[in-house]
Amino acid sequence: MQGRNYHLKEDIREYWSERSKTFDLAFGHRIPPGPELTAWAAAVERGLGSKPLKVLELACGTGEVTNVLLSLGHQVTALDFSEAMLAVARHKHATREGVRFILADAEQTMEPDGRYDAVVCRHLVWTLTTPDQALADWYRVLKPGGKLLIFDGDWAKPTSIGKLASFAIGLIDRVAGIDPHYDGAMSDRHQSIMGRLPFGAGLTVERLAPLIEAAGFESIEIGSHQSIAAAQRQTADLRNRLRTLLYRRFVLCCKRPHEVSDVQNSDAKRTDKLPQS
Repeated sequence: MQGRNYHLKEDIREYWSERSKTFDLAFGHRIPPGPELTAWAAAVERGLGSKPLKVLELACGTGEVTNVLLSLGHQVTALDFSEAMLAVARHKHATREGVRFILADAEQTMEPDGRYDAVVCRHLVWTLTTPDQALADWYRVLKPGGKLLIFDGDWAKPTSIGKLASFAIGLIDRVAGIDPHYDGAMSDRHQSIMGRLPFGAGLTVERLAPLIEAAGFESIEIGSHQSIAAAQRQTADLRNRLRTLLYRRFVLCCKRPHEVSDVQNSDAKRTDKLPQS
């Protein structure tokens, strides 16, 4: 990869575009009907509530989370900066109403100010090249009181249990052969990209929360990914059940504050000037 006259974002776009045709075959990417779809829908509903909303889905990929959002009655604008990924998503949802797909950069969406009730993304934040800029843009496109819902994890290093699971997966790979559709199929490319990202050393809640607060968001809530992992294990083979144990994953929800009225601002300023007793 060294010596290529490519911006990091172009490497990222090319990587995901190459994976678009087989992306849904890799464990953990497709959200099949049944226990897993139910678990994802419940997790989204916990974050956003049950009322249908106008949602901006970032880095929609092949449109799996799009399906979750549509199943809950949300009106969805789904964006991705890979034409190849969008082609799969458009084909998958060709007959669905309430969704539009756009080619755009999730870090600079170019969407109007204050348009959306919610912004949702899965496995995007770890790939951000300019996290501060991205979070500021997501804040901008949300209505006052709008919510940001993030599903992500620390993909740089396995947990203690994950190390044991990784060892067991390696043994299965020796006997059954390596799964060609899992992320490891392009591990050199994956590692090259990860090594150049701000969160390349690992995306954790502890690193992300201060950036979210600095962007102006409030009411940060951290949820568990365990209900989704448990649902995945219900229908997975042994190797994939072990994969649900590899990394620390999290669900983060926060919101853009409601705007303070001009009258309240004026009252606050006057109060600040009053002598203290």
